[in-house]
Amino acid sequence: MNIPYHVAIIMDGNGRWAKKKRKPRIFGHKEGMNRVRDIVSTAKTKGVKILSLFAFSSENWSRPKEEVNFLFSLLEEFIKKEVKELAKNNIGLQFIGDLDQLPVKYNNLIKEAENTTKNCDGMLLNIAISYGGKQEIINAVKAIGKDLLAGKISIDNINEETFRNYLYTKNMPEPDLLIRTSGEMRISNFMLWQLAYTEIYVTDTLWPDFNQDEFVKAIEDFSKRERRFGKISEQLKDTS
Repeated sequence: MNIPYHVAIIMDGNGRWAKKKRKPRIFGHKEGMNRVRDIVSTAKTKGVKILSLFAFSSENWSRPKEEVNFLFSLLEEFIKKEVKELAKNNIGLQFIGDLDQLPVKYNNLIKEAENTTKNCDGMLLNIAISYGGKQEIINAVKAIGKDLLAGKISIDNINEETFRNYLYTKNMPEPDLLIRTSGEMRISNFMLWQLAYTEIYVTDTLWPDFNQDEFVKAIEDFSKRERRFGKISEQLKDTS
């Protein structure tokens, strides 16, 4: 089976899942965190090398303060409980996004967690938090502009590879597969540059119900696809 090197997941549906069970939204977020553990383990077992999870968008800051606070308490709980286990299983942990928006407390936790797992190379767990694809691109443009003015780069040398090196994901290949839970047919401002030729798998399953079997289904679906990157099938056969 053709296993995607980099899988990205938009984890959606925690609130709806809780509502169906007549529970508060935070109950869904709590259960959603449990799914993270399961999917990380399954991805590692299946041979995925990078797993990117969209945990908290830049737009999510506008949610009720109580919900935002609870989400960050879950982040703290996850880091404190899981980092040692991740390191034990040779899984590196990285966070991307506008991390300067986070309170110092959480930034310190993130840096400590990344440092603890920096030498782990079995798989990378990449968590997007306070992340927005549009803002990422704007930040990259600003950084390129500063380097142009400083004479560090030439305008003639700006190409896709140059631009890629100014993104949050500069140290990793673009996702092969994007999984979107809860049936929503949109990418919600996630990795707008990186998803240009990513295969997309949408499932109606809400994130708290997205178990190991559901993840394997997505991998199996991906393995049946022909990735052409703008070419036609005959051209792929000629180069194989």
